[in-house]
Amino acid sequence: MRFSVYQISRRGGREKNEDRMGYCYTRDSGLFALADGMGGHPEGEVASQMSLQTLASLYQAEARPMLKEPRRFLSEGILAGHHQLLRYAVERALLDTPRTTLVACILQGREAWWAHCGDSRLYLVRGGRLIARTRDHSYSELQETLNGVVPLGDKVNRNVLFTCLGSPGKPVVDLVGPVQLQAGDRVLLCSDGLWGVIDDETITRELAAAPIGEAVPELVELALRTAGDKSDNVTVIAVEWEAAEDEDTLAGIETAALGDDMFESTIQAGGPGLDDGQLDDEEIERSIREINEAIRRTAQKRS
Repeated sequence: MRFSVYQISRRGGREKNEDRMGYCYTRDSGLFALADGMGGHPEGEVASQMSLQTLASLYQAEARPMLKEPRRFLSEGILAGHHQLLRYAVERALLDTPRTTLVACILQGREAWWAHCGDSRLYLVRGGRLIARTRDHSYSELQETLNGVVPLGDKVNRNVLFTCLGSPGKPVVDLVGPVQLQAGDRVLLCSDGLWGVIDDETITRELAAAPIGEAVPELVELALRTAGDKSDNVTVIAVEWEAAEDEDTLAGIETAALGDDMFESTIQAGGPGLDDGQLDDEEIERSIREINEAIRRTAQKRS
C-alpha cells in the first residue's frame, strides 16, 4: 500500500483548538480520522481526542493487518467513542457530556469506506472532479436537501446539528463503501472551519491544482483569511492514494515492509479517560456488548 498524507490544524480566532485529527496504518490498511469538539458543551477537546483514541485502539486490535469488515468496524468504533464520552461524564459527575463530530475513512486493498457523525466532512476528488462528499447532520443541510418537498420554515443556523457523539440519544452514523479507488485519488477530511467559508467548488479546484503538501496549507490559509478575526479552528487531513511521486513537503508512506502485527499511528496517546492511549480488552468487549445490546433492543421494538 502506498499513499501520501498531509495534515494541519490552526486555532484561528478561537481561544483554544478543539479539533483533533490523525491516522493509523498497518501493512495493508489505513485509518484516517478527524473530530471537532463542539462548543457550548464542556471539554470539547477531550471529546474529540477521546473519540479518536477509542477508534485508534479498536483499529490496532482488529487490523491484523487488515480489517475483516470495514463497515462494521467504522460503525462500532464510532459508537464505542460515544459510549466512552457518556462514561467519562458519569464518572466525573458532569452536568453535560462533552460532544464532538467525527469523520473517518478506511483505505484498504483498492477500496475506501467512510463514516461520519455531525458536520465534519469528507471529500473524494478524482482528476479535478468532486466524486463524493458527506452530507452534514445539520438542520440547514436537511432543509436544503428537502427544499421543495417538505416546508421547513425559515432558514436555520448551519451550526445546529441533530446528532453528534456524546448526545443523549444514539448517534446517527452514515456509512459509505466500498468505493473503488484509482491512482491519484485524493481524500480530504476537514472541520467546518474550512468548508464553512470555502465552497465545494473552490475546495475541489484547489485540492486538485497542486501536490497536497502545497494545496492543503493554501486552503487552510484561504479559510483563515476569508473568515478574518472570527475564524473557527481549521483542521484538514488529506490523502493521495498511490501518489506517483512523494513530495518533500509531505509524508510519503510505503507500507510493504511492515510485519503482520506492526502498527503506526499519529493519534496522540494519553489524555483523560484513556491515560495510556489504549483500551484494554475488557473495555473493548464492554463497549461492543453495549452497542450490540442497543442494536438488539432496537430490532425488537421494530418487530
